[in-house]
Amino acid sequence: MKGHQPLAYYIEDLWTKGFKLSDKDIHFIYFGKNYTNSEDWLVISAVRATLQAQLTFDGSFFIAVLEYLSEQRPRTSRSANQLLQKKGIPRKKAMQR
Repeated sequence: MKGHQPLAYYIEDLWTKGFKLSDKDIHFIYFGKNYTNSEDWLVISAVRATLQAQLTFDGSFFIAVLEYLSEQRPRTSRSANQLLQKKGIPRKKAMQR
C-alpha cells in the first residue's frame, strides 16, 4: 500500500518517542511479518494495537492480532482499525499517527 511508513522507520519512531522495544521484540515482529506474509502497514497496525491494548509488547497478543488481520485482508488502515474495534481491541488516539 503506497504512502505508508516502512516498518523499520515506525520502530525507530517508537524509539525516538521513548518506547524502547528489545531486540527480541523486534525480531519477533519481523518473524510475524514473514510468518503471515503481511505488508508493513498491516504489521504496524498490529504493533499499535498490541501496545495500546497491553501497554507493553506482548508477542502472543501481537501474533494473534496480526494473524487475525491477515486472515481478514483489510485493504486500508481504516478498515484494519474497524476490524480491531469490532473484535474489541481498544484504539487510543495517543499512539496513532
